[in-house]
Amino acid sequence: MSAGWAKGEWQGDDLVITAGGDWDVRHAAILDGQLRRVEPGHGRRLRFDLASVERLDTAGAWLVHRTVKQYAETGVETSLSGLKPVQQAMLEQVSRSDRPCDIVPPSRNALVAIVERVGLATVSIATEAKIVVGFFGLILAVLGRSLVQPWRIRWTPLIHHMEKVGLNALPIVALISFLIGVVLAYQGATQLQRFGADIFVVDLIAVSILREIGILLTAIVIAGRSGSAFTAEIGTMMVHEEVDAMRTLGLDPIEVLVLPRLLALVLTLPMLAFLADMMGLLGGMLMAWISLDLSPGLFIERLNGAVSLWSFWIGIIKAPVFAFLIAMVGCLEGLRAQRSAESVGLQTTRSVVTSIFLVIVVDAIFSVFFAAVGV
Repeated sequence: MSAGWAKGEWQGDDLVITAGGDWDVRHAAILDGQLRRVEPGHGRRLRFDLASVERLDTAGAWLVHRTVKQYAETGVETSLSGLKPVQQAMLEQVSRSDRPCDIVPPSRNALVAIVERVGLATVSIATEAKIVVGFFGLILAVLGRSLVQPWRIRWTPLIHHMEKVGLNALPIVALISFLIGVVLAYQGATQLQRFGADIFVVDLIAVSILREIGILLTAIVIAGRSGSAFTAEIGTMMVHEEVDAMRTLGLDPIEVLVLPRLLALVLTLPMLAFLADMMGLLGGMLMAWISLDLSPGLFIERLNGAVSLWSFWIGIIKAPVFAFLIAMVGCLEGLRAQRSAESVGLQTTRSVVTSIFLVIVVDAIFSVFFAAVGV
């Protein structure tokens, strides 16, 4: 190995730069300094003699190309001599790669960028909606087949999931509903006392909890608790390729994994909604008794006159629909998980967000429908 070197000398009007040794990345800094020290003068021609160069890599080829290019841009006639075929090919490749690039990306029209983002979001939403509708149809087909052939329903997993999503969720649902009832009663009493309408706090609590807040809060809690669990469980099975093994054995993942979870949630969420309604009313009654000195007997008497039976049934009717949406989205996102733990986490987050969004949208549709029919 010999260090690369370069020197320049004048031969009449010609500047001759003679190079030798190894022109590689190890000696690039030294060679760069030697080339920059060559006096350009006022010659008309430049000849770069590379006959003594023993080794040439891309770094050395770039130094040669850069030097020749700088002289050519000043109007000097340049030429190369003593090149081996391999070195000639190397210089040609470096020359082809010498293309200017924009350091700052070109600016885009703001309006065009907004329209593009809106278009991409619209296409994404339409694609997601198509996937959800397709999965909904697949579930209905499997559910119809199971109803025609009841022996295909897996009762043991069904009971197991009913315990997990129903029985085990009783404490948190009861506590949250009770506290919401307390808050509604306290805030309502504070505001209604100003107008001497204390008694109407019962109407506020009853209508709010029975028609909307009871079932809505329950659905949101279940979406965060059970819907995310469905996604994590099925997503982990996807990571471990257990779902693929089921298909290999001739088992339908929708029938084995999705249907028991969906039926369990559809059967248990109405019971959880009933518990939420009762605990919310209990919390409201206790706070009304404490803050307004409204006795439980008077509270119950006012409750009977303030709301109709439909106010109770509206919340219960919503429960199976919300349960179906939560279970469907939770299982779908689990089946869409990729072969990584990160994907399971992302799909679990998507499951919770999508479930809560759909629950609120469908609840709004229910509210408009019931108002339109006068219920």
